[in-house]
Amino acid sequence: MSTSHPQIQPDGAPDDEPRPEPIRFYGTSWVDHTGGYAARRAGLALGTALLAVAGALVLWFGYAGLYNSGTAGWLRGLVVVAFTLCTVMSFTRTWSGYARPRPADAVDESAFRSIKVVGFIGVLLAYALRTVMEAPGEKLRRWEYEAAIERHRRRTSRRSGHPARRRKGKRS
Repeated sequence: MSTSHPQIQPDGAPDDEPRPEPIRFYGTSWVDHTGGYAARRAGLALGTALLAVAGALVLWFGYAGLYNSGTAGWLRGLVVVAFTLCTVMSFTRTWSGYARPRPADAVDESAFRSIKVVGFIGVLLAYALRTVMEAPGEKLRRWEYEAAIERHRRRTSRRSGHPARRRKGKRS
C-alpha cells in the first residue's frame, strides 16, 4: 500500500490507515467503482481492442510487403510463427500478471520485454479482455488493500492506550 508519510488529521493525530494504490487510467476509483469507473472501463476496452486491430493491420501490411518482395516461403512462414508465438506468450504473461501475484523467485519481467514488444497484439488483447472484467490489476490491488486494512485493524484494535495511564486494578 501507499508508503507515503502519515497524514495529519484535523484533530492533530496522524492517520496511518493504509491507502489504496492507484491504477493507471483509474486512479483509486477501483476501490468503490465511482468517478466514471464503468465509462473508463468501456472506453479503455474499446480503445485497446481498436489498437489491437490497428496493430494486426500493420503486421498484415508488413507480411504483404514480404510477400510482394518475393521473399522465400519458408522465411514468410518463420515470420508468421515468430509473431504468433510472441503474441501468445505476451498474452498469457500479461493476463496472468493481472490475476496472480508474482512469486518471489519469478523471472524478472524485463527479461520478457522484447517478446512483449514483438507480441504487442497479445498485450493489447489481454488488456482489453481484462478491462471487460475489471480494471487490469484490480484483483491484486484489492487483495493487497484488504489485507493491509485487516492488518491495520488488528494492529490498532490491540492498542490499549498509554500503559502508564492504566489503573493498577484493571490487569487480569
